[in-house]
Amino acid sequence: MDKPIAKRDMQTSRPGSLLIIAGLAGTLLSGCFSVGQEFSSSRVPEIKIGQTRKQDISDMMGKPWRTGLEDGYPTWTYGIYKYSLFGASDTQDLLIRFDNQGLVRSYTFSSTRK
Repeated sequence: MDKPIAKRDMQTSRPGSLLIIAGLAGTLLSGCFSVGQEFSSSRVPEIKIGQTRKQDISDMMGKPWRTGLEDGYPTWTYGIYKYSLFGASDTQDLLIRFDNQGLVRSYTFSSTRK
C-alpha cells in the first residue's frame, strides 16, 4: 500500500521539477540573465545632497531593490544587472546614503550603458 502513495507523490512533483529544469536550460541556452529591477536613471541628476528626502527618492525611483546601513546611516540601493554570455553586460546601480533626518547625505551612480 505504501508503493502507490510514493509513486503518486513522485508523479505530482515531476511537473514542477520539469518546469524548473526547462527554465534553467532556457537561461543557459540564451546566455542571458538579469538581477535587480529597472529604475529611472535619467532622474539621478535631480538628487540634491542635503535637500532631497527619502520620500522624494521613492517618488522618483520607486521602491529600492535593497536597503541597508552604512556607518549607522540608512542606505537604499537601486540596481539592474543584465549579464550575457555572448555579449556585453548592461548594469546600472545607484546607492543612496541618508542622514538621520531622511535627507540624502551622499550617493553613487554607476553604469555600463553608453
